[in-house]
Amino acid sequence: MGIFSRTRDIIAANVTDLLDKAEDPSKMIRMIILEMEETLVEVRASAARTIADQKEMRRHIAKLQGLQESWTEKAELALSKNREDLAKAALIERKKAADMVEQLSGEIRVLDDSLRSSEEDIAKLQNKLREARTRQNAIMTRLESANNRSRLREMYAGSKTNEAFSRFEVLERRADLAEGRADALGMGQVKTLEEEIAELQSAEKIDAELAALKARMNKEG
Repeated sequence: MGIFSRTRDIIAANVTDLLDKAEDPSKMIRMIILEMEETLVEVRASAARTIADQKEMRRHIAKLQGLQESWTEKAELALSKNREDLAKAALIERKKAADMVEQLSGEIRVLDDSLRSSEEDIAKLQNKLREARTRQNAIMTRLESANNRSRLREMYAGSKTNEAFSRFEVLERRADLAEGRADALGMGQVKTLEEEIAELQSAEKIDAELAALKARMNKEG
């Protein structure tokens, strides 16, 4: 079952209202566009058939007009030979051809009106189709934006991010334990003679640098 009952409904349709009422706007807009495209194809096909019918009628009219001329010539010939009966019969045939020309001309005028209506409908359908495609692009942009926001939120607050941070904490804990074990290995160890002398030498050097700094500051003061 289509959304529209074809051309008139599509032309009169308010696309925005249809989308506002739809549970799934993206699906609805795809259906609307598909039906508009199908209807546009049908209207164009109908117009093409009408044009073909007109061409056929005009060819028939041309033949009938030639036939009228032929019957006129025959009537004139019959009169020249004093055959009024034949001349009258020829004129009757000419009248039949003229009546058919008038009938076909009337049908062509009706088809002209139909073509003008089809042309207007095609223009309106194309406008509606452009409107629907614009709406579709807007909807797809909104959906893409919403999906991107959802992915970002999942990235920052989702379970995968939480798992990653948990792994970082585990690694940091392992690093703390490794450093703790290294520090613990140095606890309670007795310094060697060389280590104690090195410490004294280092302290003596620092004391000398401190004394030199004080002397310079006193001299400047």
